[in-house]
Amino acid sequence: MAEKITPEVHAAYERIHSTPEFAELRRRYLRFVVPMTVTFMLWYLLYVVCSNWAPGLMGTKVFGNINIALLFGLLQFATTFGIAWWYARYSAREMDPIAAELLVGFDKEVGQ
Repeated sequence: MAEKITPEVHAAYERIHSTPEFAELRRRYLRFVVPMTVTFMLWYLLYVVCSNWAPGLMGTKVFGNINIALLFGLLQFATTFGIAWWYARYSAREMDPIAAELLVGFDKEVGQ
């Protein structure tokens, strides 16, 4: 069940949504997320394309029974964790201070 909000809380949300600080928060979020998502998707699609149309390359043994396809697959996991770590640091440095200020203003406005 959705949480019911009071008209005062809704008004506070609307006011915060229209502030320059909120616009800056969204801009910083999108500045990281959009390029990172596009980059990761291209990286993933490179893996898929190479697996389909370059099986000779992907089957190339690097050492022992380890081939390029396996390394690509493992690097997908490493990339995912790396991006998550990078985003956490970016968010803490660039976005959390703005969000904290907005939250303090919201709490004062709705009396929490």
